[in-house]
Amino acid sequence: MTPDTFFLAESLEIISTAASHSNTAIRKMENLKKLLMVYEMLGEEEDIVHPSNEFIKEGQILKLAARNTSAQERHLFLFNNMLLYCVPKFSLVGAKYSLRTKIGLDGMKVVETQNEDYPHTFQISGKERTLELQASSEQIKKEWIKALETAISEFQQRNETFIIAQAKKTEEASQEVSSAELGLRAPRWIRDNEVTMCMKCKEQFNALTRRRHHCRACGYVVCWKCSDYKAELKYDGNKSNKVCKDCYNILIGSNNSEEKEKRRGILEIESAEVSVNSVICSFLQYNEKSKPWQKVWCVIPKHEALVLYMYGAPQDVKAQATIPLLGYTVEESPRGVDLPYSFRLTQSKFVHGFSADSEELKQRWLKVINLAVIGETTSDREENGAEDGHLESSS
Repeated sequence: MTPDTFFLAESLEIISTAASHSNTAIRKMENLKKLLMVYEMLGEEEDIVHPSNEFIKEGQILKLAARNTSAQERHLFLFNNMLLYCVPKFSLVGAKYSLRTKIGLDGMKVVETQNEDYPHTFQISGKERTLELQASSEQIKKEWIKALETAISEFQQRNETFIIAQAKKTEEASQEVSSAELGLRAPRWIRDNEVTMCMKCKEQFNALTRRRHHCRACGYVVCWKCSDYKAELKYDGNKSNKVCKDCYNILIGSNNSEEKEKRRGILEIESAEVSVNSVICSFLQYNEKSKPWQKVWCVIPKHEALVLYMYGAPQDVKAQATIPLLGYTVEESPRGVDLPYSFRLTQSKFVHGFSADSEELKQRWLKVINLAVIGETTSDREENGAEDGHLESSS
């Protein structure tokens, strides 16, 4: 390959990459424009304009009524995570459609149906509602079934990937090097973006005075003060390595009483410790009063199932705040909130806003929180249900 050929190939690769990025930006912009159009057609009442929402397909359809033989005109909007089932509005100005039902793709099934009086029919069955619909032709029916099945399949794949990633994080978090193996085998390094504070002294990191360092013995992310120690590690050929204060004391056999762990306060429970044994845990968007939304790692531990812990990241060793849930009022669909899948906790002057990444995740949190605010837990409810069932069967 001549130098000219090499530079030409390199230039083509750069142009191709730039074109790919440009095409991606164009697709995102077109998707956003379509979301805004649908938002306006629904009278600006349904907040669907969100980066995670992707428009797929829309069209007129007929809905078969169960109580009579009439077919009613309806309109469908299909997205990557939900189907909007709408009724046309016959007005010259304002909204063109009124939302009748929002059906999530989670658990949705689509099947062809046979109806002697109405051809080209199919059924959509979701958690929220089951619909029997009629297309204007066999071709349009097949197009809707294919679009729905593809969207459902891709949604399930994304959901499974998320679950596997979360399970892997939890598994990795529990794979810490024991004291007996310290220095004998290389640890898993906690990633920088998994923590916002030193995992030893619990001080917040910053780019100037408190930067991130890794302990070569335990893999924790610590500040320079807590990593200002060196010890020989056998897994690295007995070379001297930077280690944290706790690992240094273990490796050299020190047992200074002043280095012993102090009694931990309520905020000083490690996120990994409670996340592994929790009722529910995940990232949520959070805001308080007029403050901007921020992404936090939320956990309700099994041993304290009436308290919500909020961390900056999944591996933080200190919670940013806690909310005792007992006595709070739950607003499942608060007004005036920009983010979808939101809910709000209120008590006296305290107002806490939350938003999940999906309707399914929101409902999982609400199931736990709605019990906690009245002093119950999911395990309590299960036990009571079992006892009631036992009494019924024996009566």
